[in-house]
Amino acid sequence: MTSTSSAKPRKISLWAVIFWLLVWQFAAMLMNQPLLLVSPLETLQRLGSLVLEPIFWKSIAFSVGKIMLGFALSCLLGILLAALAYRFSPVRQLLSPLTATIKAIPVASFVILALLWVSSKNLSILISVMIGFPVIYLNTLSGLDSIDHKLVEMAQVFRVPLGKRLRVVYFSQVLPFLRAGLNVAVGLCWKSGVAAEVIGIPSGSVGQQLYNAKVYLETADLFCWTLVIVLLSVVCEKLLMLLLNAAERWALR
Repeated sequence: MTSTSSAKPRKISLWAVIFWLLVWQFAAMLMNQPLLLVSPLETLQRLGSLVLEPIFWKSIAFSVGKIMLGFALSCLLGILLAALAYRFSPVRQLLSPLTATIKAIPVASFVILALLWVSSKNLSILISVMIGFPVIYLNTLSGLDSIDHKLVEMAQVFRVPLGKRLRVVYFSQVLPFLRAGLNVAVGLCWKSGVAAEVIGIPSGSVGQQLYNAKVYLETADLFCWTLVIVLLSVVCEKLLMLLLNAAERWALR
């Protein structure tokens, strides 16, 4: 995915959230089948019970650590290879079919293949790297391609120091593209990472809790853990955007 816009994502309206919660509540009341659909209130009640259990926080710590490590590695790999591809055309040509293939392969296929190479404990790290890498790589490369070469030439003519040139000329212009790529990649890493855990079932992970809830038909637990995954993804995304905003202020000072 590439982006040519630096517009900030639109905020979700409170009234829209309330509307869909009411729809969820009404649907649960209409079905009256807790085994198939629990209400938001039942989900929150069960969540209140889960947060008191040590396994809840251990599972969150396990999955956050593994998935965010994979995301960090995908960022490092994507940015470094994008810089090399921008500088050297053969690198761009070499990586083009690789990124296209990775984007096309389903996550489930990746997970099954990855289980042949790594243990289930580290599976979510590898999957997060593979899924996040092409998004960050392509967005960073698009940002580098959009840099105004006249600014680069002017910086060279006036002998702007390399550090300041990288910060003011390159980083500031690539940042909107990188922001869009990171925003998408962090969500994809969470989705794919948890999916890998559900298939690999590493002990003490959020994915294992989801799998157990499905096996034992604990629908309230299934909804609770799904809600937790959504909240963790949103929190990670918000923290990432705060970090990028700080980086932007530093680049433009």
